[in-house]
Amino acid sequence: MLRFTKRADYGLMAIHYIAVHDELGAISAKRIAEEFGIPPELLAKILQRLAKRRLIVSQNGPKGGYVLTRHPEDISVGEVVRALEGPISIVSCLDHGGCPQELRCNLKRPVQKLQTAISKLLDSMSLAELSNQGLVDHVAQGTSQVEMEKVRWR
Repeated sequence: MLRFTKRADYGLMAIHYIAVHDELGAISAKRIAEEFGIPPELLAKILQRLAKRRLIVSQNGPKGGYVLTRHPEDISVGEVVRALEGPISIVSCLDHGGCPQELRCNLKRPVQKLQTAISKLLDSMSLAELSNQGLVDHVAQGTSQVEMEKVRWR
């Protein structure tokens, strides 16, 4: 079964929360941990990884916390997942080789196509799309997502 790890799941939840609550300024790790019931130690490691990849930045002080480094429409879900998990891979044999079935395997090409499609989908989906589920109605009425984000981000 294809599924996100807890680290990727929690990371997406945290960065999405930061994006949605940008009007509040920096969002503390404590607030995110309490909101989602994430163990604070695990969340700290996740936020460190996101900061190391420059998707978020920490701000110190009494009103400190985390903010996005770019607009939500400029950060893809794929970037977040890779920051937390490394390369996206649905099977290990495509990355590492050495499979005992390599010479007889008739699934390599179809699996590569699936992996490419999943990566493209994750790379084409932005945090803004996760944050603005109601945009579908606006897009259907002729207002582009980019125009809606420009309004949202002033």
